[in-house]
Amino acid sequence: MNRINCLLFLLLVTQLSNAQPAIPADSTIAKYFTRGAELHSIFSPEWGDWIDKGLKENPRIGYLWQMRAMPYFKQRKYEAGMAYLDKGVECDTTLLPYRAFIKCIFAKTYEAALSDFALSRKKWGNSSVMDHGFDFYSGLCYLQLNHFREALALFQKQTNPSGPSQHQLELFYLGIAYYELQQYNDAIKAFDRSLAVYPRFSDAKYFKGKCLLLLNREEEGLLLIREAKQDFLDGYTVNEDNSFYEPYPYQVNWKLVHIR
Repeated sequence: MNRINCLLFLLLVTQLSNAQPAIPADSTIAKYFTRGAELHSIFSPEWGDWIDKGLKENPRIGYLWQMRAMPYFKQRKYEAGMAYLDKGVECDTTLLPYRAFIKCIFAKTYEAALSDFALSRKKWGNSSVMDHGFDFYSGLCYLQLNHFREALALFQKQTNPSGPSQHQLELFYLGIAYYELQQYNDAIKAFDRSLAVYPRFSDAKYFKGKCLLLLNREEEGLLLIREAKQDFLDGYTVNEDNSFYEPYPYQVNWKLVHIR
């Protein structure tokens, strides 16, 4: 065997000896998450320890990075959680819409959320994440950035009577956009549509009441705001799954409301 062939042979042997068999992602998730982390509280040290073992075995599983991040978001430790979620997106771009959602509802970094939703829209159109379309969450970001006309355009598209959604929350934010633009009659119509779906939606009643007050219909407005407070005390407010952890934009803080 000549010198060149010998070197090639030795290189091949070295590569083969160093090669490790690929471990399927499903196997790692089952071993360390399903039969490990999930047997413990998400806020326990064991949750993180088990997932860390899985990531050591296979650091390219986006789902494990996502689950590693989740407890931090629910504890409002946004930067700590985002460090893990960013690594998840690097491994699996399908997590991009979820990261955009987290930035919008949890971390409240609205410009960053809009950027992620724009990238998501290029890849998947106006698909959905956590029960709502990308346009819905983008509309929330625009509301929170005081870009009310941009928000209105998105909510109008989302809640068109012949469009994809007649969800009470999306109709509520349509009303909010009109309210911020001082189009109070249009806002009342949107809140009425929301209340037709969710009749005791306290936040929609409250803002409808405010619109009535601004239209000098004081008796109606005060009566509705009092009803709204009772609905809130009875538990009728934003009922999204994650509203347990985070208040949603424009969700009424009744401690700051003073009713005459």
